[in-house]
Amino acid sequence: MIDPKNPARRWHDMGGDTAGPIPEMETPNENHDFSLWEKRVDALMIIGAAKGYFTVDGLRRVLEDMGEDAFEKMTYYERWIASINQNLIEGGAYTTADLAEKMAEITARGETYGDASSPT
Repeated sequence: MIDPKNPARRWHDMGGDTAGPIPEMETPNENHDFSLWEKRVDALMIIGAAKGYFTVDGLRRVLEDMGEDAFEKMTYYERWIASINQNLIEGGAYTTADLAEKMAEITARGETYGDASSPT
């Protein structure tokens, strides 16, 4: 979406805008340790790019096309996994049907691995 106030500038371009105070931390990572799924998103991005499924430009294109609502409501890694997923589909790593089938398998496992039912 193009910013109506400045058509040469898209919604995600926040350069020069007032963003409010930056929270200070006494030590790096004091308030945030990356969760396992966030680390896996990062690994998937590195592997997918190394295998040639996408480029940084491709990832950025999808991120920018998500729109302001996604940028405001999704976390950093939620936006990245959505972009990686779209690029992997476009790159031919799998289809949306493959993804739906795998998601159904995962859903059948239950809320946690401890609740997972055995495959049939």
